[in-house]
Amino acid sequence: MNQQESIDFAKKYLEDLLAFFEVNVNIDVNVSEDVIELSVPSTERNSVLIGRGAETLRSIQYIISTILRNKGAAIVRVNVDIAGYKRQKAEKLSNEARGWIEQVRQTGDSYVVSLNPADRRIVHKVASEYDDIQTFSEGEGRDRKIIIAQKSS
Repeated sequence: MNQQESIDFAKKYLEDLLAFFEVNVNIDVNVSEDVIELSVPSTERNSVLIGRGAETLRSIQYIISTILRNKGAAIVRVNVDIAGYKRQKAEKLSNEARGWIEQVRQTGDSYVVSLNPADRRIVHKVASEYDDIQTFSEGEGRDRKIIIAQKSS
């Protein structure tokens, strides 16, 4: 399955899945850094599709990604956003990360926080905007944490 077939499959699969929930909408598709980004507009079913703690949203994303992987697709990473939920969450986390970075700058002490992989990527990206700050992850599985620290001179 080439890149375009991967994109088309992911979009069609999500459309079919949403139809099960009686949601028929146009899904926006973008590809960024080998990630298929599927954006679902707001509907009356947002809360059902996102789920408590975004568990349903992550599950939808996982299903599509797993099927693509099993089909040998050219692109297997998928990001599904429903009603801008993930975008808003990423903006909030970015602002929190800037606060953590300022705290590290003022105190000189490292800041350690447990985050899921997607959230760690956001913090790494924000930290890359600062020349005097470095981030790295430690631990395994659910115990993995991100550490924000000053760069050594």
